[in-house]
Amino acid sequence: MRCGVDKFKKDTTYKNIRAAQAKDIQAKEKLVEDNMGLVISIAKRFYNRGYDPCDINQLGVIGLLRAIDNFNPDLGLMFSTYAVPMILGEIKRFLRDDGPLKVSRSIKQTAAQITAFVEKETKEKGVSPGVVEIAENLGISPEDVVAAMDATAPPESINSTIGNSNTELSDLLRANIDEGQIITKIDVKSAIEKLDSRERIIVTMRFFMDKTQTDIAKKLGISQVQVSRLEKKILEKLKRLLMCEN
Repeated sequence: MRCGVDKFKKDTTYKNIRAAQAKDIQAKEKLVEDNMGLVISIAKRFYNRGYDPCDINQLGVIGLLRAIDNFNPDLGLMFSTYAVPMILGEIKRFLRDDGPLKVSRSIKQTAAQITAFVEKETKEKGVSPGVVEIAENLGISPEDVVAAMDATAPPESINSTIGNSNTELSDLLRANIDEGQIITKIDVKSAIEKLDSRERIIVTMRFFMDKTQTDIAKKLGISQVQVSRLEKKILEKLKRLLMCEN
């Protein structure tokens, strides 16, 4: 019985999406009404950022409307699954652009091209393209793809935990270093900025995006062994930079 209810709800959602895409205002309003619970549940994660919760909710609705306009019912996907990253993206984009971290115009343009390509491929194929595929289609290097995605993503805290563990990035960077050689407060961000492009990509993917060495190897088109060697060298370099700064 439950399966039949879910199918009816899915079919009704598809019907309303097709109508909304055909400029039916009432159908679009019904979709927004039906999905406000989803929007608010996502928006609540950002209520403590110093903005009015109503404004955050409205940003979520903008993302939902984009999802309605771009969703392809013929792929048979759950609309909510497709809508979640669109809602999140709209909120994060505002917080990023309105925040203290400034990104160059060229990187923003590259990031916008990446976003448009990913949305197009996801809509048409139902699968999000990887870094290498994005790079090939946009005619840029995989490193530039990751760099643009990283630069336009919300900044991570040095106290962020890695994966499901209780380990913080600062703990990793301080590993095997004599505590007497460095002070308690470490400007990790400054040290990371002194790495070259590929080194920053590996650090970001490994410690901020929780990617495995194999994941990084596939994305960058190198071997897992190379990633392992580079990772060790990068951590040693960061340790030296941190000690020099302190």
